[in-house]
Amino acid sequence: MDEKKQHRFRVTFNSPVVLTFVILCFAATLIGVLSKQQLTYDLFRTRGSSFTNPMTYVRMFTHVIGHSGWTHFIGNMSYILLLGPLLEEKYGGKNIIEVICITAIVTAILNRIFFANIALCGASGVVFAFILLSSMTSFRDGEIPITFILVAVIYIGQQVYDGIVVDDNVSNLSHVLGGVIGAVSGFVYNKEKKQ
Repeated sequence: MDEKKQHRFRVTFNSPVVLTFVILCFAATLIGVLSKQQLTYDLFRTRGSSFTNPMTYVRMFTHVIGHSGWTHFIGNMSYILLLGPLLEEKYGGKNIIEVICITAIVTAILNRIFFANIALCGASGVVFAFILLSSMTSFRDGEIPITFILVAVIYIGQQVYDGIVVDDNVSNLSHVLGGVIGAVSGFVYNKEKKQ
């Protein structure tokens, strides 16, 4: 038998934070679908419950893993799986967890303050954070990448326009806030790398 190394391909868990997040989102969506959205409503949506209710604080984080159905889940996870592994490789898993958690809590709190009657459910804010964070990957001190400017104008501009003109059931505020969090995170993480 030839002693040359045989090249074999193996499947790797290449992006543990992102893949774990996707698995959690899948499980939450499945639970929601199987319960006819009752558990999504109870566990994975922000809503105007009292601040004395401990679940209010839990849902401030869990709303980003719940989705209203498979179409919603697939739309968000396509972006998360496309952008997330590259971001996790560049910035590290700890920073990606930070972006996800900050996006969850900030969007939940500000949505509660300004739109208390609108519930949040889904990872759209995280998607927008990843989109803007990815546009900052070529950031250098003293420079602003043109790709960042274009992405910010296109994605955030569209959300502002939709928020003013389009009457749908989409939280444009969480998209804008996610984008801002992604941009600020990219700026901070790139500055830290230089030091």
